[in-house]
Parts: sequence; structure tokens; C-alpha cells
Amino acid sequence: MTPADLSRTVVRAVRCAVEDGELPAGAGVPGGRVVVERTRPGGVGEYATPVAFQVAKGAGRRPAEVARLLARRLDEVPGIDRVEITGAGFLNFVLAPPSAADVVRAARAHGPRCAEEAPLPGVTGLREQAVHGAVLRIRRSQGLDPAPPPGIAPTAPTAPTTPVAPVAPVARRDGDVVARYGADAARWAMLTVAPQETPVFTPALLLQGEADEFFRVRYAFARSRALLRNAADLGFGPAAGDVDAPALLRALSEYPLVLEAAAHHGAPERLVRHLVVLADALLDFQYRVLPHGDEKPSAAHRARLALAEAAGTVLAGGLALLGIDAPERL
Repeated sequence: MTPADLSRTVVRAVRCAVEDGELPAGAGVPGGRVVVERTRPGGVGEYATPVAFQVAKGAGRRPAEVARLLARRLDEVPGIDRVEITGAGFLNFVLAPPSAADVVRAARAHGPRCAEEAPLPGVTGLREQAVHGAVLRIRRSQGLDPAPPPGIAPTAPTAPTTPVAPVAPVARRDGDVVARYGADAARWAMLTVAPQETPVFTPALLLQGEADEFFRVRYAFARSRALLRNAADLGFGPAAGDVDAPALLRALSEYPLVLEAAAHHGAPERLVRHLVVLADALLDFQYRVLPHGDEKPSAAHRARLALAEAAGTVLAGGLALLGIDAPERL
């Protein structure tokens, strides 16, 4: 089970509890979505959700009672090793590791799909455009209606919207950051910190080296495509299979959760941070993909190539959601 599967599984558990009469009719998950996130430091397990608090409001029950009810159901689901309740009703999970083939198949659905958006009406600041545009694309990727910019009425009054925190503008001292750093690097810097924080622009944005996170993310994507070209020259292609790459598999499996959280909180910086984690995991893994010396291509090489291809696909898709180009060669 992947973390994204867990979110859907929790929603099903709530619905089944209502259908079986364990929860009153009408109790459910607002919007039909459950936010599942990495357990914070000091927490229990790997993932946690406050869904019991959401359901308790409509059910007229205490969150702890709802949590115990859901925990009994979820503890029997294949792929969930353990469910624990902490605090007043937080559900905490330990999952069985997903197979590499499942992670690769899921990752392939997260490639670039979004075209560049037109300037948003009512949003004039450079950074406001970048932040609101990224939030709009991320929410649409999750099937959600976009949150309207300040002062703009939503097109569907009953649709769920996510307010974006007040957006701090680019500091006047930084001048024309697009002219100095380029549109993509400037946008990366504007989205790296939370909307209410002032972005920082450094000379590292102009350098192509491992010290620059922006370069590492785009370079990791370019490396994934170079691996595919080199493998084709050697006469083999990707085929999903078992791979021992825990850091890369974990980063890929958590990507859907990151998108959900970024959409829910109106926080594109969460996506930025995760792309850096994913890129670093791929750059560490890349040296194991192709055969060395007289080694012949094998099923293991094809499986590693499929994992690298999937990681590159997710990197390109994530950059597209931020409104940033992903060149195949750097």
C-alpha cells in the first residue's frame, strides 16, 4: 500500500462504518478527502491523519471514540502493519513497504500535464502571480476547484476553496529578479519559502552546481532522460520490477501525499521541498542504473531504469505544477 492508497482507504473505512450503522447517517469526510501526512517528530508510526476529528463533528461523537472505531477497521486492511491512536484521536499508521513495481506504475501518472496559465485577474504582483498560479495548478491536479485570488468571487460558491496566505512581495532591493536570474530560477526562489515570507535571491541561482537546489532538481530530471538514452544505445529499456532503493521509493510513494497537502494548505513550498528530496535520492541512485564494464544488461538493470524514468517523470510533473520548465539536457 502506498501513502496515497492509505488516504483513499481511510475514506472507504468511514463510508463503510456509516453503511454498517456504526456511525450515524450523514457522518462522513468533508469533501470526500482525507489529509494523510508524515508523522511529525515525536509522533508514532510513519503517517498520521486527523480524520476522526472531522468525522466526529458530523457524527456527534468524541474524536477518540471515532478513532477507535476506524482503527479496528483499518487494522485489518492488507498493507497496513499497525494502527495506533494518539492524543485526543489522531490515527497513526505503519505501512508495509510498497513494491517497486507499484510505485513505478503510480508515478507514471504524475507527468507534466499543465500548460502555462494566463495572468490571473486581480493579481498584479510578480510573486502573487507565481504563488497563486502554482496553487491553482496544484489544486487542479487534485481535481479541486481553484481558490480564487483576493477580491475575486469564486465561480462556484459551494465549491471548496483553499485560501492562500498573504503573499509577501519581492523585496525592492532585489530589483528585477526575472531579468537578473531568469524566469524559472526567479520563480523557484519565490516558491521556495511560504507565501507570507519574503523570498531570498542569491548568486547561487546563476550557478550550475550541486550547491544550488534549483539546479539539482532540473539536473536530476536531465540525468533520468540521459539514462534512458544511454540504455537505448546498449539495447535495453525500462521494465518495472524489484529494486532495492528505499530512499528513492519512499520519495516517490509520498509524492501524491505532498500534492494533497500542498493543495489543502495552499502551500507550493511543500512541493518545492519534496522535489529536492526526490532529486537528491535520484542523483544518489543513478550510478546503479546502467551496466558497468563487461556487465550485460539484466532484469535488474531494466527495473532500475524504470525507477529512474518514473522519478524523472515526477520531477518534470512537479516542476510543471510550479510553472517551471524541465529541460532534457543541461
